[in-house]
Formats: sequence, C-alpha cells, structure tokens
Amino acid sequence: MQFTNMFKALAISASLAIAPSLVSAQAAYPNHPIKIIVPAPPGGGIDLIARVVGEKLTASLGQAVVVDNRPGASNNLGTELLANSKPDGYTIGIVGGSHNINKFLFKDLGWDPQKSFEPIVYSHVIPLVFAIYPKLPAKTLPELVAWMKANPDEAKVATSGRGSAQEMAAEMFKMASGAPMLLVPYKGSSAAHPDLLAGRTALYIDTLSAIQEQVKSGKVRAVGISTLQRSKALPDVPTADEQGFKGYNANTNGGFLAPAGTPKEIINKLNTAINDALKMPDVRAKLAAAGIEVQGGTPQDYANLIQSDLDKWGKVIKAAGIQAD
Repeated sequence: MQFTNMFKALAISASLAIAPSLVSAQAAYPNHPIKIIVPAPPGGGIDLIARVVGEKLTASLGQAVVVDNRPGASNNLGTELLANSKPDGYTIGIVGGSHNINKFLFKDLGWDPQKSFEPIVYSHVIPLVFAIYPKLPAKTLPELVAWMKANPDEAKVATSGRGSAQEMAAEMFKMASGAPMLLVPYKGSSAAHPDLLAGRTALYIDTLSAIQEQVKSGKVRAVGISTLQRSKALPDVPTADEQGFKGYNANTNGGFLAPAGTPKEIINKLNTAINDALKMPDVRAKLAAAGIEVQGGTPQDYANLIQSDLDKWGKVIKAAGIQAD
C-alpha cells in the first residue's frame, strides 16, 4: 500500500511538473517556422491561397511560414502526411474539394476527413461554371438540357477525372436534369479545354479559376454558375438554382487543417491569424482575380461544412453507382 501511494504521489508530481511546460510551450507558440502542406502541385488554387496567406502569417506570427507541396494519389499523399504529422501547430495544411469526396472513392485512405484532423478555418470557395462549346444553340441551362435530350450521342461532358469536383458536379447535374450525359474523363482542366474549344465535348463544368479567361474571351459560353449565389467575377451568369434546378449547389471548397490532437489554444491562435489575413484587401483582391471567393469563420464553422459536404457527396456517389477502389 505504501508503494502504491508513493507511485501515485510521484505520478501526480510528474504531471504537475509537465503541465506548466505544456502551457508555456503553447503560450510561446510559435517559436520556430511553420509548414503548410499543400497536397497538390504548385500553381493551383489551394497552392495560391497557402502562399498568399502564408506570407501574411509570417508577418503576424513572427515566424517563417513555408509551403510544402506534396501532390500525388488524388491529393491523398499530402493529406496522409498531414494526418500523421506531429500535432504541435508547426505542421498544418490546406485542402480542397477532394478532401470530402475521397472517403467514398478509396477503401484504404490512411486518414479520415474528420477523425484525423482539427479544423482551423474554412478559407475558400471556387465556383464552377457550366461552360459549353459556343456554337451550340443553347443560351441557358434548360436549353442545354433540351439540346442534350435531342442529341444524346453528342451530349459529351468533360470532367477532370475520378473523384474531381468537376465529375461530382456533372453527376449531380445529370441526376437533377435527367439529361443523357456521357462523362469523358481528362487529367485536369488543361487537358480538357482543347476538346471543349474544338467542340469534341459539349460541356465542361469547370472551376471559375480555370475557365474564366476562356469565358471572357468568348472561346466558350458560360450558361450557368454552380453555387447558390452568382459569382462576382461573372455577375451576368445566372445560377443553376435560378434556372429551375432548385437547390443545385456544387463547388470546390476547403480550408486549413491541423493534425488531430493539436491543442485548442494553438488552433484558436491560427484561426485568428488566418481570418485576419483573409480579411486583408490585397489578399482578397489577389484571390478574387484567380476566381477564388474568400470565406472565414470559426473552427466549428469549418467542421459543419465538412459534415455537410460528406453527406451531400456520399449521396451523389451512391446514387451514381460509383464504387470505391
């Protein structure tokens, strides 16, 4: 009994000694550089956000913030690396739309979109644009659907491959409209654009950031926006919801995450710093020019969005009969 009491006393003493050091470490955070993992190549939307916001965090937090691009395996490579990183606030990441889709497409991810991470902040939305070959007679989405039903053999719709936001948006529209769409996968927007511009595909529901220059130059015609609100970049293009496809809402969105177990105090400090960066006029202007709509909010706001997207895309994938690899 004496030995038991002695061990309890030693354990309590040890915990009391460790607790102040943990509090001190969190209070001093950050005291060395922070890394932002981007599970995609340089030059894309989430890479741009990471670099623009990272520059502001370097100034506000007083430590260098570096971007570490880890593309591969449908964004799963970098995301798994983030999930397995030390939960101390010195490795965080930014994810896009695939984060809430891949759970349903891959059997052995190595991470879970909710259990493996602590949400920091919902950072962005990138609307999708219904872009069609400009020589088609359709000027609106209902007219496009009518044309597809009358010409099913020509109703070819480009996507950016398995699990992409473009594929999910097309599957959702196929169900909403009843149009006989044949989905044709490509390895990203740059690979899909030549066939759309040449009329070998009729429609591509592409990200605003990737397709807006072709829309503005008249190389393709924008007949709808995928989000519930019109895009500030293309204010004259009505949403799918406005055109009779009630509740249609597809986009690629995302935000900043930390590994599960990262202390709440650190999450809150990062949330404040990133929200402050996202409010800066030069940040908003730079991202808007790339077709990225800035968001923001609390960690719980982002957690709610992740749950909502998991519910939505899970239903679409099940209804479309898409099987996990």
